[in-house]
Amino acid sequence: MRLDPRTKLFMVFVVSAIVMMSATTPLLWAVRIAVTMVPIVLLITEKHYASAFRFLVLYGIALALLFGLLSEGSTGIVAALLLGYCCIIVQFLPAMITAWYVVRTTKIGDFVSAMQRMHVPDGITISLAVVMRFFPTIKEEYASIRDAMKMRGVMLGGGNAAKMIEFRMIPLLFSCVNIGDELSAAAITRGLGGKVKRTSATELHMKAADWLMVVAFIAAAAVFVVFKYVV
Repeated sequence: MRLDPRTKLFMVFVVSAIVMMSATTPLLWAVRIAVTMVPIVLLITEKHYASAFRFLVLYGIALALLFGLLSEGSTGIVAALLLGYCCIIVQFLPAMITAWYVVRTTKIGDFVSAMQRMHVPDGITISLAVVMRFFPTIKEEYASIRDAMKMRGVMLGGGNAAKMIEFRMIPLLFSCVNIGDELSAAAITRGLGGKVKRTSATELHMKAADWLMVVAFIAAAAVFVVFKYVV
């Protein structure tokens, strides 16, 4: 299911709004879990099986531990720390999953075209376009550094945390600086931020799947707000 970038951005907005409101009833929890499952299913349809599986397992374990600790009324420092950790994951992971789905399945050209259709200022468009390419590139760069360290026999710094920082994190930090500069230069080279309106070879159209997704997320947000603040 290839969705329009505008639909994906709307999904991020709705999911972020829902998770910022606390769920106090089973219905509200059901709505929150349902909107979280949507981007996971969409990741599967886009054949990003590993990412979908990791998000699903992490979210499922956090939910199970959270409900288990709340139902048992566990006390103690360990239980409090675990409860807080699970609350953070359950609270923020849905928005992260949706944002990751947008980053992994949206081409920069389509994203820029969608932002221009929405008349978003070029400064915001360029910043978001660079960010969307930054994190996947950093992930690839870290994988390359990790493989290089394995070839040299450096495994988790040999049990030395200082070596771990020296051999992996410092090269990664320098790579982050270089990648940021290269992505900014690439954005300018492609004509982003110019005085002349940029054209796009991609023609975006809201399809039936996009409207269905928009209606579904509006309904989920409406149900959550009504049963949270009205009923």
